[in-house]
Order: sequence, then C-alpha cells, then structure tokens
Amino acid sequence: QVQLVESGGGLVQAGGSLRLSCVASGSIFRINTMGWYRQAPGKQRELVASITTRDGSINYADSVQGRFTISRDNAKNTVYLQMTSLKPEDTAVYYCNAELVVGRVWGQGTQVTVFS
Repeated sequence: QVQLVESGGGLVQAGGSLRLSCVASGSIFRINTMGWYRQAPGKQRELVASITTRDGSINYADSVQGRFTISRDNAKNTVYLQMTSLKPEDTAVYYCNAELVVGRVWGQGTQVTVFS
C-alpha cells in the first residue's frame, strides 16, 4: 500500500506564492508517476503537473505552465508543487496523486484559496 499526505495549502493574495508538499510512504517502489491535481467547485478534477519517478519527466497543464514548478526529493519521498503568480482561478482543492504499477492513490487534499 501507498499513503500520501499533503500539506502547504492556505489563503494567499493574487500574485503570491505557496508551496505544497506531498509525502509518500509505504510501498513507494510501486509508484511510476506522482502528480498534483486540483478540483474547483462545480468543476472536474484536472491534472496540474506530474513527474515520473524513473527519469523525472515533467508535464504541466497549459494553465500553470511558467508559474508552477513540480519537483521531487527522493531522499524524503516527497514531491513539491511551487506555485507562483497565483490567480483567483487557481483556487481549488489540490490533491496529490500516485500512479502505481497497478492502480492509483490519492491524498486527502489541501485547500488553496487565492483572493484578489
């Protein structure tokens, strides 16, 4: 089993920054890709950014390209999402995700609220 615990959400003014963290534990050798998704009220959950565990390949949603940075610290089994130049439309619950050899795991989510 794999468990994910997120932290770092909060309330921030537009133009500000936040960093989210996701710590993985358990059978982490089963993880192929880790990523961040978000879900705003009334909208579908969408991919924000992802990073593969083997070669570190990164993918970003167009809406966050150039503003958000995903990174990993393998020694700490942690993935980060550095968010800069935040906009009110970035407001959502952000979920950490692990794509496993078989299946996927979600964290509990952390709220990010950006006010103008």
